[in-house]
Amino acid sequence: MSLAATLAQGVTELRLDLTEETQRKLLDYLALIEKWNRVYNLTAVRETQKMTSHHLLDCLAVLPHVRSRRLVDVGSGAGLPGIPLALALPQTQVTLLDSNHKKATFLRQAVIELGLDNVEVVCARAESWQPPQPFEVVISRAFSDLPQFLAAAGHVCAADGVIAAMKGVFPDEEIAQLPNGFELRGVIPLAVPGLEAERHLVLVEPRRGGR
Repeated sequence: MSLAATLAQGVTELRLDLTEETQRKLLDYLALIEKWNRVYNLTAVRETQKMTSHHLLDCLAVLPHVRSRRLVDVGSGAGLPGIPLALALPQTQVTLLDSNHKKATFLRQAVIELGLDNVEVVCARAESWQPPQPFEVVISRAFSDLPQFLAAAGHVCAADGVIAAMKGVFPDEEIAQLPNGFELRGVIPLAVPGLEAERHLVLVEPRRGGR
């Protein structure tokens, strides 16, 4: 099956409404990762067919749960999940945050080549970064464990926003160690087409009234 057919089938299984142009740009994005991966080592997954399920569909699976006006992808790396979400949500302003200069260079080039007017790239450490205004959604795919993620990036979440951590198996231990100031909103099991592995989206929100 071609990459386009694999992606289209996965999008249908996820019950997402993505235009043909959006799906084409998602595949253009994979081609960019493959090209830059040779020098920048952006991802351990090397096969484009595998990237379609492990990267694109894995990220798109969270789409129904993170729709917002402003979103930040913390520790974006190769742009996952930020770039797939930005392509699927053109009305959402997406910030890709990563402290690695090489990865930030790739992200800026990807934004230019994909024509992503709704994306900003910031090269900074999450712990010390102070955005002009907080975000409705703060998401991470492989930044760190949940307590570390909240300690590093919890401060950029709006008081009525949500922090979304993409995880594999149900992270019981990480949830049990939630730091003060945050509470669990819920854990959503995700079924990713073509991926024979558990996936969960952990949603955490700032505790009303602080600690």
